[in-house]
Amino acid sequence: MESEDFRIYGKPGHLIRRLQQISVAIFVAQSQKFRVTPVQYSAVLATYFHPGIDQTTLCNIIAFDRSTIGDVVARLRAKQLIKRVPARTDKRRRLLYITARGRRLIRDIEPTIELIQKSILAPLRPNERRLFIEMLKRLVLINNKHSRAPQRPQNTRPRRRHSGSGMTKQARNTVALDREIAKNRVAE
Repeated sequence: MESEDFRIYGKPGHLIRRLQQISVAIFVAQSQKFRVTPVQYSAVLATYFHPGIDQTTLCNIIAFDRSTIGDVVARLRAKQLIKRVPARTDKRRRLLYITARGRRLIRDIEPTIELIQKSILAPLRPNERRLFIEMLKRLVLINNKHSRAPQRPQNTRPRRRHSGSGMTKQARNTVALDREIAKNRVAE
């Protein structure tokens, strides 16, 4: 017969919830100076990689609940990290774009984000870390459909090709961010 403690503390749902709480606590403690939550960071990053998305698409990308994304966007706008612009074709629709301040945040916070990820996984041996991440990815992918806010990255707007380079805007943004992060690491 299961012990009473195991019936509480040995269940995957409980352990996943606790790990999420611990992950957020580590994020908040190590990134205090940037004054963003994990969800706000994800939203800024998604807006950077997908300029011109609407709030519904943002929800799909970061797997966040549509009923509360408005508050997240409002806070990011108040911090001047993103801006909302009326769509050219439908003035009722608002599109999200990252601001210069938002781009600076991404550039400046990236080393801290890497340290946070390492802190979360630090108790595991290197081979366990890779296995743990692979198992998490599989569980999330297989169970995504059960989520109240499933991740739907394929629902983002179609990628446009930039004439000449053959790279999408998202790919150019990724390359630019990687260069900026590398430049800052060299300067440190």
